[in-house]
Amino acid sequence: MREPRPLLVVGPSTGGIGRHVRSIVAGCVDAGLAVAVVGPADGDELFGFTALGATFTPVQLSDRIATRAQWTAARTVAAARDRHRASVLHAHGMQAGAIAALGNRTSGPRAPLVVSWHNAPLSTGARRAAWFARAVPVARSADLVLGASADLVALARRSGARDARPGLVAAPPFSVTLPDRTDARAAMGVLDRPFVLTVGRLAPQKDYPTLLTAAASWRERRPVPLLGIVGSGPLESALRRLITAEDLPVALLGGREDIATPLAAADVAVISSVWEARSLFAQEALRAGVPLVATEVGGIPETVGDAALLVPPGNPGALAAAVNRVLTQPELGARLAVAGRARAATWPDEAAIQAELIALYRALSV
Repeated sequence: MREPRPLLVVGPSTGGIGRHVRSIVAGCVDAGLAVAVVGPADGDELFGFTALGATFTPVQLSDRIATRAQWTAARTVAAARDRHRASVLHAHGMQAGAIAALGNRTSGPRAPLVVSWHNAPLSTGARRAAWFARAVPVARSADLVLGASADLVALARRSGARDARPGLVAAPPFSVTLPDRTDARAAMGVLDRPFVLTVGRLAPQKDYPTLLTAAASWRERRPVPLLGIVGSGPLESALRRLITAEDLPVALLGGREDIATPLAAADVAVISSVWEARSLFAQEALRAGVPLVATEVGGIPETVGDAALLVPPGNPGALAAAVNRVLTQPELGARLAVAGRARAATWPDEAAIQAELIALYRALSV
């Protein structure tokens, strides 16, 4: 049987998608496979594809459909496919999928195309329409669509995918060593009050206004819980103004490398997002044994199972009530902590996902 020669196509990424592609490259190299990557030049600088042993081709990608830049990128993908003698293309994200599909049919022999959908369309109006205008031809061009969550698999099928399956991203290695809880609580300034923690980019997807409305209701508790928000992003100034104007018990903690200290100090973790695939913070909280309250959206239910309290999105009353349950019922918090660690033990690790994808590449490289 011919050994697969995968060509991975990735768009601009500074986080999860890039790390996932890096993991695939590492698995392929360890298995002795020749692997190539096409993506923005700064992606190789950030994730080190070349350093791992991949052949890398830089490409400039465009968010716009049917532009000269997109055709140029498509020809770059086609040339890389032919130069690498790729037996399978695996594109990550809608933008990369559109370019890979276009390049795969412009010239030369077509290779089987796999497209991983990592994110849902959260925008509205023209941007949302543009997403679907791209999604339908990508779904129909792909031999296989892998969805990072069940709702993305269903969306791919509705968009015309001939084959759509779950394509989980590995739970990242949990290298955090939690400090002593008392020391951590002292460091966070919460020795004498409950501490509610959330971690994530300060962006609309996280729906922090709903979380801040929930936090306003906690002022009636004694002692008043403190909500700590770890992260940075475009909404920081607006959130800071709202917190100050309404005198909310909320601390914006900024982006920080040290997630271990706030995790060790937390009484409850909370996620208010309108959508997530496999939330990194949800995984970190469950692994650390911190009780989790989260919105029932995207891939969160399949990630956490019964190891968290799930509430509807955009409902500050339900979010506040669920957090209050954990804070006032120690036995509930203890049960969720045990269930969280047990759930985390079931998640596939990087080696399992690498082996699954290499087996898929072998099956398609006939």
